[in-house]
Amino acid sequence: MNWKELADLFVHNPKEPLLFHTGFFLFIFSVFLTVYGLVVHKLKLRHFLLIAFSLYFYYKASGYFVALLFATVSLDYLFSLLISRTRSTAGKKIFLFLGVLFSLSFLFYFKYRNFFLENLSLLNGQTYSFPALILPIGISFYTFQSVSYLADVYKQKVHVPVYSDYLLYMTFFPHLVAGPIVRAKDFLPQVRVPISISKPMLNEALWLITKGLIKKAIIADFVGQYSDVVFSAPQGFSGIEHIISALCYTLQIFCDFSGYTDMAIGVALLMGYRLCLNFDSPYKSLNITDFWRRWHISLSSWLRDYIYIPLGGNRKGPAWQLLFLLLTMLIGGFWHGASWKFIFWGGAHGALLILHKLFTRLFSKTFKGWVFSFVSWILTFCAVALLWIPFRAHSLQDTWLIYEKIFSCFDPAVILGLVRANILLCVLFLLGYACTLLPQVTKGLIRKKYEEQDFVVKMLVLAVLIQVILQVRSSAVQPFIYFQF
Repeated sequence: MNWKELADLFVHNPKEPLLFHTGFFLFIFSVFLTVYGLVVHKLKLRHFLLIAFSLYFYYKASGYFVALLFATVSLDYLFSLLISRTRSTAGKKIFLFLGVLFSLSFLFYFKYRNFFLENLSLLNGQTYSFPALILPIGISFYTFQSVSYLADVYKQKVHVPVYSDYLLYMTFFPHLVAGPIVRAKDFLPQVRVPISISKPMLNEALWLITKGLIKKAIIADFVGQYSDVVFSAPQGFSGIEHIISALCYTLQIFCDFSGYTDMAIGVALLMGYRLCLNFDSPYKSLNITDFWRRWHISLSSWLRDYIYIPLGGNRKGPAWQLLFLLLTMLIGGFWHGASWKFIFWGGAHGALLILHKLFTRLFSKTFKGWVFSFVSWILTFCAVALLWIPFRAHSLQDTWLIYEKIFSCFDPAVILGLVRANILLCVLFLLGYACTLLPQVTKGLIRKKYEEQDFVVKMLVLAVLIQVILQVRSSAVQPFIYFQF
């Protein structure tokens, strides 16, 4: 036995985080699942095993920041107890404010400290650069989850559970590092009920894991190689190359993030827990409002329930509603990263939401029919794809350069050369978009056909899939895009 390799299983390596689509996760999760099957009907042992493995998972992903996670979760639980046991409304509000402030303080320190300090130095006519801080993986996700829990306790939408139930809810590893953002009212009722994994649940789990692997490890990682090259040196590429790069990234970020979510939901189902839907064919949206109902649903619904509605929503009149929409999307953009490019991205989406609201009020009964629907889809998709450019570009300066090239250096003749030089890229590009835009009925038929197969056939499909992944992937396993948020 190689004792060093055995010890490495329990040591954090920042170059090798524990990812769903790696062989190491397949091995360690298989061991965990075997033990889990032995204790699944023993509540305390099941909770202990799940919490222990979740903390191990986070330690392998983010190292000693697991201590920060544990401290944050524990103190937030204390604040929830204070909120629930305080009789006066004013006292509840004080503890809610302190709890939310405490949770957000770590997010602001690790994610936004340098942004504010550097911009303050620029306002003072100086150009200080501050040492970069290592961002704890998943801090944005578990912070928003914590804030929603405290708010729901204050509103009496959930009762304060026992500490172990809350710890399981906050650290449950499938959603811990990259979402979806799970609400307490959806997860806590599942914690104490007997676990029963039916055949339909198993079929659904295997389908989601297989689908997620295809999206992430084959389509996203491969098409992302082209967009990485172009975005790394935008000045050296033509407008058409930037358009193709933007379309590659548009496909990459969807397949990467929705692929992770599929695997997360599938892994949770294998343990008897159900997580919320996070994507619903967003690139088939006919307007920008519909896009945000389908894209990153757990975040967009969080922004709606804990930012937009508390600000006033649509209760204070049409003008205020538009302002609240813009503010909500600016916050959503800033949540993604401490950079002006994310603020621009969020503000641009807010402006598009405002335009759609105004258009709907003026012309909702004027334009109808399939032609209008098709044009609406084209415009929505193009707007979303163009706005992924600042999301992916290294800076706003690069964003303006790319936009300038797209609208001034457009040479369609370049397409033929790109196709000849990148046959496999083109195949996966077309296959990815074809699968993304498939009608829901067709997707349902494919899933039904898969679920009808014997378990041996499903395992054979998974084995072949792993071999394909080994053939098309780059030398290093690519982390999920949303780990950085």
